[in-house]
Amino acid sequence: MNQNKLRLLHTSDWHLGRLLYGRKRYTEFAEFLDWLLATLRAEQIDVLLVAGDIFDTSTPSNAAQALYYRFLRRVADTGCRHVVVIGGNHDSPTFLDAPAELLKMLDVHVVGAATDNPADEVIALRDADGHVELLACAVPYLRDRDLRTAEAGESPEDKERKLAEGIKRHYAAVVEAAMQVNQSLPQPVPVVGLGHLFTAGGQTVDGDGVRELYVGSLAHVTAGIFPEALDYVALGHLHVPQAVGGREFVRYSGSPLAMGFGEAAQAKQVCVVEFAPEKAVRLLPVPVFQDLERVAGDWPQIEARLTALKAAGSSAWLEVTHTGHELIDDLRERLDALVAGSALEILKSRDARKSLQVLNRQVQDEALDDLSPGEVFARCLEAGDVPPEQRDELKQSFGEILQGLQETDERAE
Repeated sequence: MNQNKLRLLHTSDWHLGRLLYGRKRYTEFAEFLDWLLATLRAEQIDVLLVAGDIFDTSTPSNAAQALYYRFLRRVADTGCRHVVVIGGNHDSPTFLDAPAELLKMLDVHVVGAATDNPADEVIALRDADGHVELLACAVPYLRDRDLRTAEAGESPEDKERKLAEGIKRHYAAVVEAAMQVNQSLPQPVPVVGLGHLFTAGGQTVDGDGVRELYVGSLAHVTAGIFPEALDYVALGHLHVPQAVGGREFVRYSGSPLAMGFGEAAQAKQVCVVEFAPEKAVRLLPVPVFQDLERVAGDWPQIEARLTALKAAGSSAWLEVTHTGHELIDDLRERLDALVAGSALEILKSRDARKSLQVLNRQVQDEALDDLSPGEVFARCLEAGDVPPEQRDELKQSFGEILQGLQETDERAE
């Protein structure tokens, strides 16, 4: 096959198994994967790149696993020859890597965890005649233990600097290994990179569930860590589709489904990359499989919007916030009566005027489940009157403890 005709599709952050206010979303995930299979066929995609966060947790449910493996089995029927999958921060490296050798028989190439030898993260993809047609630098989410060795007496700044330097060094080593392979080929082929990380200046939205990957912020690397020799860089982690640092060929595809109501109005997409007649990226919109909508305002505004949605036959899931001056004690009862007999479902409602005491601080109708461990710890520091100058280092230590516990759980699987 002529390598110049090669066509790639880049997606990421599926988060299979994710719940929304306790509601299971397997129907949406299944519909997305069916759409993706049809798109692979219609677009005549040769290589599918999946840049991490396949699952929402390190211990995915049986239903989430079934969706993943059923999809991989069906890819070959579309004409797509190869799938490259890397692990994200939500994924268990050991879980993803466990069937890697078996999946190779389906031309599915999985790198769940960083390897000791950078060359092991370079995947040579071959065409039907056995010739290398693409080199993929499949760099998974790099954990703290992959990047640095802790030393006594390190300051938080030292730790952050080592993380950023470690990320840059790892990418440089993997790309160098790929370039050596490319130089040994009869004819150079395109080289693409994959990664799961947070780049400086990246866009996020409220409620998207995107976690800080490392303690501190210096590890928000710039697009400069990706060598210009890479023809395309397929990134995961941020849910907002975007190019990085003004570089058209360094991109986040974004999540294909709205992971929370903060993403409800966001247009979702996947990226199609072609190398002929000239290198180009096309952005394909992903259909909305379940409408989500935030409704906020005083009671007349809420009533008008819900009435309009009901009249339109909408089956949207709703997050409703009453912001009027009137205190409504029976808000939920009123809302339920308003949507009765329709396909609308209210997953969460709150009155912004109501508040409750959480760790000695007034917050807006929050439950403990609404707060991350880091937010709870920060509130504890505030409630305990810990001096501000001590808080950053305590937060740093707390974050390292949490990360250590998570990594211990993953190794125990």
